[in-house]
Amino acid sequence: MSVVLIGRWDAETLEIEESHTVGDGDQEAIDTLLSGRTGDWWSCEYLVDRHRDAVQLAYEGLAPGQALVDEAEGFDPSP
Repeated sequence: MSVVLIGRWDAETLEIEESHTVGDGDQEAIDTLLSGRTGDWWSCEYLVDRHRDAVQLAYEGLAPGQALVDEAEGFDPSP
């Protein structure tokens, strides 16, 4: 299983708004999750089983000076 995080950038902060579990590499499921969204959405699939692991990986992938807020489940990633 994989976790797909969906969110938006607010200046230098990535706000995670949704988290979904899908089969590894299930592009059809991901496309369905993103279907109909307008505007500037961010999404990424992480090959992990838990939301908190996906959020931690997203946080670790940010450039210096960028921040992450997990609005979906409130997980606070650690540096």
